[in-house]
Amino acid sequence: MEAAQGDRIIIHGRTVGASDRHGEIIEVRGDNGAPPYFVRFDDGHETILYPGGDFSIDHSSRTG
Repeated sequence: MEAAQGDRIIIHGRTVGASDRHGEIIEVRGDNGAPPYFVRFDDGHETILYPGGDFSIDHSSRTG
């Protein structure tokens, strides 16, 4: 997996009826685009994230 600053991350709901969480990767702290990622979710929550198998990266939102 490879991500860059400005990419969007989507963490898919793991149970029936659970909403997906969407956020922006503010900083990539791993080597060569690898986790951990500093993420700001659309609800304003910020966290360091090591995503599991329930996520996807949207590269089309890159700002640079």
